[in-house]
Amino acid sequence: MEKRHTIEFYKKLGLKITPQRLAILEYLENNRDHPSAEDIYNALKDRFPSMSFATVYNTLEVLMEKGLVKELGIDSSKKRFDPVVHTHHHFICKKCGRILDVERNFEITIPPELKDCDIVDFQVVFSGFCPNCKNK
Repeated sequence: MEKRHTIEFYKKLGLKITPQRLAILEYLENNRDHPSAEDIYNALKDRFPSMSFATVYNTLEVLMEKGLVKELGIDSSKKRFDPVVHTHHHFICKKCGRILDVERNFEITIPPELKDCDIVDFQVVFSGFCPNCKNK
């Protein structure tokens, strides 16, 4: 979701477009905050009081199936979602939980114990303290 897609694009993918789903898609477009389903729900619930948390979660599941978002497993407290689906890496702050994208290629050697595996993606995850937390 790095670029703005049209409703026709989503319809061609077989997505049913509802006002709530469209709001979720718009929220995710160009969002680099790696939101959780709960973050998205909280951001949109005032605009759509009848929207349930299940609607957000189910929409995210469909978007993952269509390859439009990735689930990040780097925050043990909650699932986070990334609308940037090309291979990239992340930094997570151990204090505030902020996740930053790292757009850099790393020379990775596949370990021998994975030689028979079909690796389709990988990411490097850095952890530490972001500038704001480091200076406090």
